Amino acid sequence: MKNKILLLTSVLFLFILKSNDIYSQDTVKVMTYNLLNYNGSVVKDNSFRKIVKYSNPDILVAEEVISQSAVNNMLGNVMNFYTPGLYSAGTFFNGYDTDNAIFFKSSKFTFLYNFVIQTTLRTINLFGLVHNQTGNTIKLLAVHLKASNSTSDQQQRLSEVNALRSFTNSLPNGDEFAVLGDFNIYTSTEPAYQRLLQTEVGSEGHFIDPLNLSGTWNQSSYAPFHTQSSRIRALSDSGSTGGLDDRFDMILNSKGMTEEGGIKYIPGSLKPLGNDGNHYNDSINQRPNTSVPDSIADAIYYGSDHLPVTALYKFEKTGSVTIISNLIPEKFNVYQNYPNPFNPSTKIKFDIPSGLNGSDSKVRLSVYNSLGKEIAELVNENLGAGSYETEFDASDFSSGVYFYKIETDNFSQTKSMFLIK
Repeated sequence: MKNKILLLTSVLFLFILKSNDIYSQDTVKVMTYNLLNYNGSVVKDNSFRKIVKYSNPDILVAEEVISQSAVNNMLGNVMNFYTPGLYSAGTFFNGYDTDNAIFFKSSKFTFLYNFVIQTTLRTINLFGLVHNQTGNTIKLLAVHLKASNSTSDQQQRLSEVNALRSFTNSLPNGDEFAVLGDFNIYTSTEPAYQRLLQTEVGSEGHFIDPLNLSGTWNQSSYAPFHTQSSRIRALSDSGSTGGLDDRFDMILNSKGMTEEGGIKYIPGSLKPLGNDGNHYNDSINQRPNTSVPDSIADAIYYGSDHLPVTALYKFEKTGSVTIISNLIPEKFNVYQNYPNPFNPSTKIKFDIPSGLNGSDSKVRLSVYNSLGKEIAELVNENLGAGSYETEFDASDFSSGVYFYKIETDNFSQTKSMFLIK
């Protein structure tokens, strides 16, 4: 009887551990930073090292990166200078003018893709990353819109934003994505900004500005939110001068990023690094700066004519996969979905045996249409030994044959299922 009680207690303890893991959370810092024609230099690298070490971003999306060699230099001589291997870089595409790059903590994220959205000027890059702890995929759209403020410049920015909205309007409602970078927008009344925020019936492709500042942004009352320029005199890198007076650098969120579950922007966390609100039309390193140490204010001053902007996001495992038994299966297996045929949802059960030395297994479960195109990712995470169940909701899909495939490091199995509406 004592042994049975001990066994039951152990199973219950394991189940509690699994449940806590399933509903675990993580706070992630995302940073956007215009690196000002970055091609690697001793002065810039030294400044950026200090900024990255101080701010400690989990993800950095950088604008005005010159080339692949610049990405390599930034990764090796800046991001990983103090801790080798801490960061990885995503795929870089060298397009028109300067381009966007992404760096991320290797332990937290796995890079999925860099999808290029063509515009009439610079490309927009959609970076996809999987959060290893929760399995959530974050989509970050990096922009560097047309500079200057003539009527033609504003129309050029609107054209670029229209290309962006054409893409985001095609994403499923509730999708979690953000647009970030150097927008070069001067006022909330500009057509490009209005188009970013514009809602449309049946679509959630619009963005929500966490700050929602009305009118012209170049005014002293908005001093705490300005991101450009960090200087009042010209330096050798040809950056802009004039002191802090423009809000060019922003992070805007999709509706899905403002709702609980999955990935959520943490209200009030959007900050221009180093801006204490007391440097309107002044250099960021004019003493005193009450927001950051003098060494960081100097690094921002010499690194670029823009300030880095950071925001925090809560990543939460939403329970998309549920453990239904802690009994250790003898082998991998995926069962026939039930019900089958189904409308509109169905459950999929699978078994995971114990890994080498009891380690977890990296498991990915995806759904494909009859053309072989992946339409849903149900599971993408490390799972311990046990039997699991997940649900596929096909409300947005038409009747037909679909396939679901489970993959691990040493196992793969595919089954078909039928949706009848």
